[in-house]
Amino acid sequence: NAGTTCTGTPITFTITVNPTPTVNAVANQVVCNGAPTTAVTFSGAVPGTVFNWTNNTTSIGLAASGTGNIASFNAVNTTNAPVVATITVTPSYTNGGVTCTGASRTFTITVNPTPTVNTVANQVVCNGAPTTAVNFTGFVPGTVYNWTNSNTSIGLAASGTGNIASFNGVNTGIVPAVATITVTPTYTNGGVTCTGAPI
Repeated sequence: NAGTTCTGTPITFTITVNPTPTVNAVANQVVCNGAPTTAVTFSGAVPGTVFNWTNNTTSIGLAASGTGNIASFNAVNTTNAPVVATITVTPSYTNGGVTCTGASRTFTITVNPTPTVNTVANQVVCNGAPTTAVNFTGFVPGTVYNWTNSNTSIGLAASGTGNIASFNGVNTGIVPAVATITVTPTYTNGGVTCTGAPI
């Protein structure tokens, strides 16, 4: 009053600005059905960040959602084609009762199917007679069939890939010549080759 300034007791308060959390990129994975995945460890620039994730394809053997790192698990694919799961991870940071969320990242886990080969009938032919061509088939399109032959004297190579064309059987001996052909199915996708049970 009348040019006099009176000062009261000051108070202080703070304005805290929390940082924006981040999540570092995670590599995609491709694994075979039944094989273990690589454990996923999330990281980011802000200490104390919490990583929440969701998975859009639970059939691979991973839950629909979770918090924190993802432990290794045995991947599952019961179909005849690759199954791709997209995992979305979102970083969050909480301080002073306020949670701040950063940009999400996604990565994929692709699970290749297990290739199979259908049963092939045994054959018996006479010396000099043609065999029946062998056409391999299986559950998974794109399967490659690799085979080995235990007895090349019958006129068939020791190994090969794909179907076996008809050939004239050979036996210059006095007893039946028996050759065992073992065929193994393989399927390759994403740089990963999966092998099925041989017959």
